[in-house]
Amino acid sequence: MTELGMGIGWRPEIADAVEELSGVDWVEVVAENVCADHVPDSLARLRARGVTVVPHGVSLGLGGADRPDPERLAALAAKAEALGAPLVTEHIAFVRAGGPLTATPRLEAGHLLPVPRTREALDVLCENVRIAQESLPVPLALENIAALFSWPGEELTEGRFLAELVERTGVRLLIDVANLHTNHVNRGEDPARALSELPVEAIAYVHVAGGLERDGVWHDTHAHPVPRPVLDILADLAGRVAPPGVLLERDDHFPPPAELAAELATIRATVTTATRRPPAHPTTTPGAPGHALAADGPVDLFAAEGAGGVRSAGGVGDGVHAAPAASGPLAGRHGVGGAALRAGRALVGGEPLHIGAGARVSGGPMPAVRPSAPEPEPVRPATPRPEGALAVLARPATEAVPPAPAGDRRDAGDVTDSVRQRVGVAQAAVLSALVAGTPVPEGFDVRRMRVQSRALAAKRASVVARIAPELPEILGDGYRPAFLAYAKDRPLPGGYRRDALDFVERLLLEDRPERRELTRWWRERAESRPSGLVGRLARRVFGGR
Repeated sequence: MTELGMGIGWRPEIADAVEELSGVDWVEVVAENVCADHVPDSLARLRARGVTVVPHGVSLGLGGADRPDPERLAALAAKAEALGAPLVTEHIAFVRAGGPLTATPRLEAGHLLPVPRTREALDVLCENVRIAQESLPVPLALENIAALFSWPGEELTEGRFLAELVERTGVRLLIDVANLHTNHVNRGEDPARALSELPVEAIAYVHVAGGLERDGVWHDTHAHPVPRPVLDILADLAGRVAPPGVLLERDDHFPPPAELAAELATIRATVTTATRRPPAHPTTTPGAPGHALAADGPVDLFAAEGAGGVRSAGGVGDGVHAAPAASGPLAGRHGVGGAALRAGRALVGGEPLHIGAGARVSGGPMPAVRPSAPEPEPVRPATPRPEGALAVLARPATEAVPPAPAGDRRDAGDVTDSVRQRVGVAQAAVLSALVAGTPVPEGFDVRRMRVQSRALAAKRASVVARIAPELPEILGDGYRPAFLAYAKDRPLPGGYRRDALDFVERLLLEDRPERRELTRWWRERAESRPSGLVGRLARRVFGGR
């Protein structure tokens, strides 16, 4: 397993600070925020110094009902090669739903949403992962996500779900300990149990991030200091296995460089002072390099600063747990227990490395948008729930669900279209309730779904404000209320540029005092705007003014 060491999320807003931080060994960059043919200068300088850069994708939606988009996979592969990355990472989540598979409108979440932990959803995920693995030039690792709501009828705990995913595909894991804490607060899940059920030797690296609690709900903001409960989960994980890498994610409200350095030091100390638990059945994974589960005592994961590199906690021959054997033709290339992360390269000693997997969207010029066909009406369940009805979701009876017998586990290639359709219909109904104002499906906690819906709309408002900063300047304090009112029943269109134009077109149909400024803004940017009903009306009403 490639040893990464201590990393920090690379973001354009803190690029200079990241280059100057000491004790940073690697960086991660949000894949959607870079181009394969134009790597940001800061990342190029880091790479020239020998810093490893790992692309972290947020838009594949491998947990969705559809098979992965070949164009998105090709783009991620190109970025991995351009950055010389030893691996790429993505999420166990769905980010869009609907379309031809379900004969419903295509909807975009603009965020990572949880996959139901059912065996059918796992079958779909496994097949999607294998498709992705075949398309990528380097190994793939997948991240557990944070969630504000649970699915009814779940059949597996998070730990068992991840363990079976690894066993069936050989994919590696990116464990976010902040997300384990989020799911503990929001869903009542036990982080220690999840860690105990994981094949920890499949961990490629670990994410650490901060958040805040509001009205009994934990929000994984990546914009606040890392709290003690998250550090405690990190210590628990480091007591079970020496993680090859640990990364601090920060996506907003960036503190001064000194505070970032202090957080990194705290994270490093948490890992290196964790008391190691002895393995119950120590074995050696053939061909695996030597980081290890050794005897009790502090975990010496990282070389001391200035020691000229990152060293493993153990040497070749140290005892490690054997991860479940991956099946299928990809096991040798991507599987746990393989020789090492393919294309992994040694880190140059002491040079800072920067990674950022947290920032879901970055600033910059508004991207081009492709013309799109008119969208059908959103999914509307046949039996709407009474307004205000609270369907509190009971905890799934995961205790009584054993792992599927070996003979009952289907190969990922056996997933039928009917299975995908069932998963897709359920995901489309959930996403429609979150972004299009349709009734919440039966069995979900209505209050939590509304919290999630508001969070998605607030994120859209923040992203639009970032790529179109003139709008908050024009509207002042009225920007956010106006955008949230617009987003309440208007799903995210093809992209955030189109979202900004749709928002302004809606405002132009109202009698607002900022109409002159909004009209000027709209006319400067609407030349390549695809025609639509609101756009045609706005042109007709304001085009000559």
